[in-house]
Amino acid sequence: MNRASFFSPQAGRLIDAPFENRASYTIGDVVRHKHFDFRGVIFDIDPVFANSEEWYESIPAEVRPHREQPYYHLLAENEESSYVAYVSQQNLLADPEGGPVDHPSLDQMFEEYVDGRYPLRQGLAH
Repeated sequence: MNRASFFSPQAGRLIDAPFENRASYTIGDVVRHKHFDFRGVIFDIDPVFANSEEWYESIPAEVRPHREQPYYHLLAENEESSYVAYVSQQNLLADPEGGPVDHPSLDQMFEEYVDGRYPLRQGLAH
């Protein structure tokens, strides 16, 4: 299996990732969690799990997603609050018809909501 390495600031180490891991979503997409009542805008993507061991182990084993898949950083919202979430690809669904997301940090990273997604602000794209 072909692999590549990337540095994860969250994990504080190099992460070895299979080249076959393809992200189903992209930065600016609006997504919804499959099991929990929240949605959000993707602002970063890790090709494999790259958070802390403590975070990973805090997920009950019977619902813990596998590490070898993309993980997404979301500007998330639910009925009560706005926050940042870290979610595995297997737990996300596209939500382009759900309308704009109301997160206080959106304006810092993204332009106005257009056609079901948020374009990155000029100067922030790689």
